[in-house]
Amino acid sequence: MRLGDLLIRAKLVTEEDVARALERLSAQGGRLGDNLVANGAIKQDVLEAFLHRTPREPADIAATGIEDTDLLGLLLKLIYTGRLQTVRQFSDAIKLPYHIVLELIRMAVDRALLQNLGSRNSDSLIDLAYTFTEEGRRYVIDAMQRLRYVGPAPVTIEEFTDQVNLQKLTNELVTYEKIRAATAGLQFDERILEQSGPALNSGRAMLLYGPPGNGKTTVALRFASVFSDVIYVPYAVEVEGQIIRVHDPSIHIALETANIQEENAFSVVKSQAYDARWVPCQRPFVVTGGELTLEMLDLRYDTTGHYYEAPLHVKALGGCLLIDDFGRQIVSPTNLLNRWIVPLESRVDYLKLHTGKTFSIPFEELVIFSTNLEPEDLMDPAFLRRLPYKIEVGPPTGDLYRKIFDQECERQAVEMTDEIFDTIVYKITVEKGLEFAAFHPRFIVDQVVATCRFMRQPPHFEPRFIDYAIDNLRVRHRSETKAPTEAAAVKPELAPVVSVQTALLCRPRESASEFRIKIEESVKAAL
Repeated sequence: MRLGDLLIRAKLVTEEDVARALERLSAQGGRLGDNLVANGAIKQDVLEAFLHRTPREPADIAATGIEDTDLLGLLLKLIYTGRLQTVRQFSDAIKLPYHIVLELIRMAVDRALLQNLGSRNSDSLIDLAYTFTEEGRRYVIDAMQRLRYVGPAPVTIEEFTDQVNLQKLTNELVTYEKIRAATAGLQFDERILEQSGPALNSGRAMLLYGPPGNGKTTVALRFASVFSDVIYVPYAVEVEGQIIRVHDPSIHIALETANIQEENAFSVVKSQAYDARWVPCQRPFVVTGGELTLEMLDLRYDTTGHYYEAPLHVKALGGCLLIDDFGRQIVSPTNLLNRWIVPLESRVDYLKLHTGKTFSIPFEELVIFSTNLEPEDLMDPAFLRRLPYKIEVGPPTGDLYRKIFDQECERQAVEMTDEIFDTIVYKITVEKGLEFAAFHPRFIVDQVVATCRFMRQPPHFEPRFIDYAIDNLRVRHRSETKAPTEAAAVKPELAPVVSVQTALLCRPRESASEFRIKIEESVKAAL
């Protein structure tokens, strides 16, 4: 990926800016960044700060930090397993510059491991083809038995640590406008926006708690789109001669290349502006739930391949890690919290290799705990103190409940009247004894529409269809007696009740329990 693509993805310039800079570069020469500055597309200090966080290509084998024999073995394994032939293919596979790959090939030829087949298409060195000698085949088979990792060259743990610290989540400023844009289309208490902003900017752990079905997970997932910065994730990291795979395509979303034609494009050698052992990605957002175990937070050693897979929280570095349904994991909450009580405080975690070697890595990520259980039942005061942001996502108010219903009805093209809404509220709060929940509107509207579709009728609210949907909100206890369907309709003699309902719903802080009590009193008075 080129520098222009990275700057576009970071929203520092536009495709038009890069296209104009390339035109100027074609006429006057120089570098792309210098031409962007000359055109006024980006400020010099902003460009320098961005370039400072971009991993630079290693100048030679020594600059990679990896032993030349290890790189040679890795290159030969890539050639063997991928049936590669040309230097161009070798460089694309190992993600190292051509001059380093040519040096490794020279070493292999000197040791009679590879032999030159010449060039088939051009006189360029990068199109030269090579094949194994008999000695080379024995060498690569032996290398595969020692270490089965086959992929791009790793980076050192020191480089990894430095890069993680350069691309902390706190480097990016989260504004109210960004959160509002990320949560567009959701209806929830405005206070949640105001509380979550400082939490996201701090990079410290956050607790989302409250009754189920009110949007904790939905809101947390929307936080993923708040951040727009570019970060770099290594394919693999080397520690004490051991390989740890870090890049995970299912978690790390690689940036797309901008559709810009470079008529004066540089050669493939010069166009690689950064170290290709790092993948430019969006900030990761890792979600785990009830399947989480303590083993998933440690290095996983592959006894067959003799390399490691990075744990979830390492793959989430520079981004967010959401622990959904906290308290319902296979591992007990106490054990999980004890595992992270130090990293959350010191921002450093410690991992251990099977050789006994322990090493440290930064714990630079935002951990979000989401639970519908009582927080004080899950964690002691010592851990609650290490969660500086505790945001309650409670039941919606009456006004908000109506807004969510109107939004869902519009989505499904179903007409919602005040009378129908009052009837639904009465059935939920009085007959079922339930509190409002943000999931109710979609649940009820979807069920009513499904029933209408089954009955081959246009989508509409009908008393018995509403009853079917609301009955599915909860399981009826045997001790309960079902109210007659006729009683569910709003009768003329209960008109005062409807007016009371409507009045109460206009009170934004009215709780469902208080609402239910007043409705019951109004019913008794009306009867």
